[in-house]
Formats: sequence, structure tokens, C-alpha cells
Amino acid sequence: MLQSGLSGLSGLCRITDHLYLCNSRAASDSSQVSRCNITCIVNVTETRSNCPLPPGVDEYIHIPLSDSPVSPLCEHFDRVADKIKQTEELGGRTLVHCNAGVSRSATLCMAYLLKHRGVTLLEAHRWVKSCRPIVRPNNGFWKQLLRYEMELRGCNSVRMVHTPIGEIPDIYEEEARNMMPL
Repeated sequence: MLQSGLSGLSGLCRITDHLYLCNSRAASDSSQVSRCNITCIVNVTETRSNCPLPPGVDEYIHIPLSDSPVSPLCEHFDRVADKIKQTEELGGRTLVHCNAGVSRSATLCMAYLLKHRGVTLLEAHRWVKSCRPIVRPNNGFWKQLLRYEMELRGCNSVRMVHTPIGEIPDIYEEEARNMMPL
């Protein structure tokens, strides 16, 4: 079932009318994929699924990267963003997933929003997080997104800051303060 918010964490979360985000378990549920009329799946996990493609899915892209701050996910930003846009223009829908639907797949969805929806990185993060509250790209992916935003827009709407728990995006500062012992 298509859901958003906390109730949708085990299903496909709709980011736009043509873009969905989920974890690998939901992506392998052919009934959910078919119900959402997905035509293209982008799998950003280390291993390719052995499951047959659900009916209606005619494109499958596998990006074999780990959820590591040093993984070069940025090398795939343009290709994936353009594929999502192209699929939309052809009337299709794209599902982007990683293992948990938290870091790699969320990062690629944010890159698409930056490039093709003209939003800032801050707005892209808020947009994706409002659809799937558990998204939290790792710090390496944040740095890659910051470079991408600078390339696309010439300025940054988010910055990395040093905190007692390490370097984090400034949008997480309040969260970090709330985690510190009194």
C-alpha cells in the first residue's frame, strides 16, 4: 500500500507523482511495485536482486555502492536524476531504493529534486524527509550533495558544522544538542 509519513516506512513512499523511495524489502514486493505503476527501478545496494522484475517494470538500474561516506555516489547524481526525469516525461514512475531507504536512495532523490525541481538542498531535504521521516544521508553523501548544489546553484543552503559528536549538516545541530547529556 502506498503511504507516507511514519505509517509508510515499510512501503513505497511517494516523493513526487513520478518518484518513489523505499527499502529493499518493499522494492521486492511486486504487488506494491505494480500497484504504484513503477516502470523503472534504481537499486543502490551492493548486490543486485535475483527476483524477477514485477510486471510493468521495463528498466532496472543497479548501482553497486555501499552506504559509506567514501562511496562516490555523486558520480551517479546526473545519470539517475536525468533517468527519473526521462521516465516521468515518458509517463512512467521511478522507484529508488537501497537497503533501508535512509541514506543512498534518499541522497539520489534529493539530487533529482536539486537538478530538475529547482529547489535548494535544504528544501530537497525537507521535501524528502516529509515523505519519509527516517531519511538521513551519511556525512559523506551530504558533502557530495553540497558540492552538487554549489555546481548547480552557485551557493549552498546547508553547511557542515563541527559539533561534539563530529561534523554534521547544520540542519542536524538542534538534534545533536538534544542528544547531548545535560
